[in-house]
Order: sequence, then structure tokens, then C-alpha cells
Amino acid sequence: MIGLPSQWGAISIGALKMMVYLDNSATTRQYDEVTELMYKIAKEDFGNPSSLHSLGFEAGNYLFEARQTMEDCFYGNGSVIFTSSGTEADNMALVSTCRKMRRRGNKIITTKVEHPAILETCKRLQEDGFNVEYLDVDVDGYLEPQLLKAALDKDTILVSIMTVNNEVGTIEPVLPAYRTVQEFNKANGTNIIFHTDAVQAFGKIAMDDAPFDLISASAHKIHGPKGMGVLYMRKDLKLPAFITGGGQESGYRSSTENVPGIAGFGLAAKMATADLYNKMNRIGEVNEYLLRGLTSEISDVLVNGPEELGYTLYDHGKRCPSVLNLSFMGTRGEVLLHTLEQDKILVSTGSACASHKTGDSHVLQAMSMSHKEIEGAIRFSLSEFNTIEEMDYVIDRVKKAVERFRKLGSFR
Repeated sequence: MIGLPSQWGAISIGALKMMVYLDNSATTRQYDEVTELMYKIAKEDFGNPSSLHSLGFEAGNYLFEARQTMEDCFYGNGSVIFTSSGTEADNMALVSTCRKMRRRGNKIITTKVEHPAILETCKRLQEDGFNVEYLDVDVDGYLEPQLLKAALDKDTILVSIMTVNNEVGTIEPVLPAYRTVQEFNKANGTNIIFHTDAVQAFGKIAMDDAPFDLISASAHKIHGPKGMGVLYMRKDLKLPAFITGGGQESGYRSSTENVPGIAGFGLAAKMATADLYNKMNRIGEVNEYLLRGLTSEISDVLVNGPEELGYTLYDHGKRCPSVLNLSFMGTRGEVLLHTLEQDKILVSTGSACASHKTGDSHVLQAMSMSHKEIEGAIRFSLSEFNTIEEMDYVIDRVKKAVERFRKLGSFR
């Protein structure tokens, strides 16, 4: 095996001292600093930021600092609305945009490989009378930009295309797509709004030069707390309120703010985006090491999505360094998952947000993969905490699990 240490036989999970967590696209472990900050706020600085006394003022300061941090992480020409999740941010982007624009048109354009937070919301909007066009992708899960150009018309009010696919890691052509929408708007006098679901991109590829109208992101994908999301909104864009009440979040989302969660999100964003390019290059090295090791040691392995890694929005058509999706032919991904779990290696067969559903992955189906290819798919998703040493262990255990399953399968 390439790159294996000379004392390979001595390496065990005991030597690694903990589980090998490779399901970071589902959720990440919080930074210790985030946990400590949230604990401090919950215990000591627990005031309501709407209160006029000093404890409320201190809580308000946490909100202000987190908001500034989040706005700096994006284009710097808009504002952010804190939500309870990336899913809520997606819902707000779609539903509020459609409420605002429905008198002008009723067409929404998206892709067949979006997260369920987008696809299920589009289904609901279809029930309310909106027309949704779902664009095809190629065998790498990539949207060809000309398909969007052909789909645009004067009835279109919203385009929503994810930045990075959550199952296979494909970096979608959101920058060319946005420019296509802008050119159409200029030529036809329309004001089509462009949204991107950046839940799997934020904190993994740079978003500080992203010019989009609306951007969704989530805290727990970047070592922040669960139950926190954000919707970035371009400065001159105004949408109807999503949740009405006391007028928090500039009136867009009323409810008493989750101060510990918002502050934790802000700190996680600051830490995750610091030295981002070098950090993602290190993750990319671990990703490529894992890919080379698995494909050299195991036969009949398919790479689902692009093989080449990309690190910016301009690298569309390449794969985000945090994701590696492989099909081990002649196996069942779910069985491999549970076999690896016995060795304290945690992976996924696809999107955790759709794991309760039966049937093949809609993403892999849209990529024209067969049932057998989809059945053997495993997603390895990495973070800055994963190491080459861990990958040596993973390669060895995956090889043993695949060989065991294939051997047993030959007797059936």
C-alpha cells in the first residue's frame, strides 16, 4: 500500500485514541472555544438582548459582534439574518422571495441534486401554484451553465443552485450561473433573484467575494452549534418577513434571539475561515491520500463526482476537499457503514438529512448511476481534525470489510 508506515501491523484504533469521524458533512464537533463561549453566555451573560438593562446590553453586544463577523465572511455588501438552521434559511430564501415576486411571475429554476431543504420547499411552492423547473446534471453531478440559460424566461422570479453538493462534493457553476441571470435581467428588464445553498461550502471554500443575492449557511457544518443558520441578503434586497412578532432580526425573523448559539456561530465562522486556503489544502491532501489508498488496494471502486479537487468558487466542476464519495461494487453501503462502525470509523451512505427515507439517493440517480452503483456508495467527509495516520487505519479496515462482504456475497 502506498504511503503505509513500516510498523503498519502495530497501528490500531487504540493508537489513534479515539474514533475516526468521517461524517463531517452531516455535522462536525464543536470547537472547544465555541463550547466554552456558549457555556459562559448561558451561565453568566444570559440577558435578553431586547432588555434595556446592562445584562441585556451585554447580550446585544454578542449579537453585534457575531453579525459583524458573519457579514465580513460574505461579500461585505449586505446583511445577515440569523435562523434556527440552514434548512430554515433555505426556506426563508425561497418562500419569502416567492411572496415578494409572485405578482411578476411564478417560475422557479433549481437543479435535481439540491438538498431536501430546497427540493421539499419547491414541492410545497408547486402546491401553491408556482412552476418549478428542475435542471439535469451530468455524470459528475455538475450543472452545465447553458441549461440554465435556456431555461430562463420573463416569468422566472428565482434561481436557486447549491454551491457544493452535499453528497458528492461537486462545486457547481454558481458564479457563471449568477452572471447568466444578471445578463438576462439587464437584457429583459427583469429582476430574477439568485440564491445559493452554501451549507456545504461556507467555511470550506472562500465566500467573501460571492456576489449573490441570497446565501444560506449553517453553523454545525463548521464546528459551530446545531440549531443555528444564517441567510445573507444583498443590501438593496428587501423580502417580506418570514416569522412575524416582536421584530427581531430587522423584522425578518421575529423571536428572542438565541444569543449563545449566535455567538457560537460567529466564533466558529471566524475560526473556520481563518487561513482557509491553507487549511483546505491540508484537508485536500488527506482526501487525496484516502482516495489513492482505497483505489490502489481495492478493485472495482468508482469515484462518484469529479476526481480533481477545487478550492474556490472559480473551481466549478471540481470537487470540494471535504467530500469523497465512492462506490464499492459488489457491496452494500449500509452494511459497510455498520461494519466500519464496529472499528470506530464513522461514515455515511449519503445525506444525513434524508437518511430516514428509503430508496436510492436522488443525487446519484440524477448522475445516471445504476442501482448497483448507488447501493455500494459510501461518503467520507473530512474536517481539519482528520489526519493521514487515521486514513492508514481507514484504508486497512475498509479493504478488509469490502473483501469480507464480497466473499460472503459470492456464496449467495
